[in-house]
Amino acid sequence: MIVNEIVKSLYDRKSVRVFEERSISEECKKEILMAALQAPSAGNQQLYTILDITDQNLKDRLAVSCDNQPFIAKAPMVLIFCADILKWIDLFEEGGSAPRKPGCGDLILAIDDALIAAQNAVVAAESMGIGSCYIGDIMEQCEQHREMLHLPEYVFPAAMLVFGYPTRQQTERKKPERCRLEDMVQENTYQRRDGQSLRIMFDKETKNKSFEEWSQAFCKRKYNSDFSREMSRSVQEYIKDYLDGRQG
Repeated sequence: MIVNEIVKSLYDRKSVRVFEERSISEECKKEILMAALQAPSAGNQQLYTILDITDQNLKDRLAVSCDNQPFIAKAPMVLIFCADILKWIDLFEEGGSAPRKPGCGDLILAIDDALIAAQNAVVAAESMGIGSCYIGDIMEQCEQHREMLHLPEYVFPAAMLVFGYPTRQQTERKKPERCRLEDMVQENTYQRRDGQSLRIMFDKETKNKSFEEWSQAFCKRKYNSDFSREMSRSVQEYIKDYLDGRQG
């Protein structure tokens, strides 16, 4: 197996939710942000805007609105990666063009750009010994987050990341086991998994309980949860901005 420092850091990296009471220097923050900007981007458009949340009051509010997670408020650095098509609409109009209304394809492309940039930031931070955690809950509470972050139409908060130096307990905590390569990679075309394949794929989760017990509990805790339903509702609200652009 070929292993270098970058690959090793990808294997070692895990979500960090408890941080040392230690600030991240402005130099390190700048390097993390600059690394994010080096990410691949569709047509080099960089269809995102990064919100650097430095206001403690805003961090406190986000900790509540994002599923009541206090560690968000304690994180030394909080970044929100927004899929941003509005800046290009504004640019086209400033240049005298007549741009069509953005459609759902534009939104998905911008989300791709934003998440690729976010992962660059994660990898860069990890190389500096700085841990991170993705917060998908930023996609929930559409109306509240639009007000809090002053998000206009065609700007969607695709991901929030919190950063900080991990405590010893977090560093030593075992990383959750991932699925096997053969469970995740299919050659050329998609093949729907049958029941037996699914049971084998997730046997890492069912060592101390039955497949049925684990899958039903996970469905209730995650997929059928109130926060998951709220996320779907909020994302539908954001998507309304783009539906008029379907025939554009």
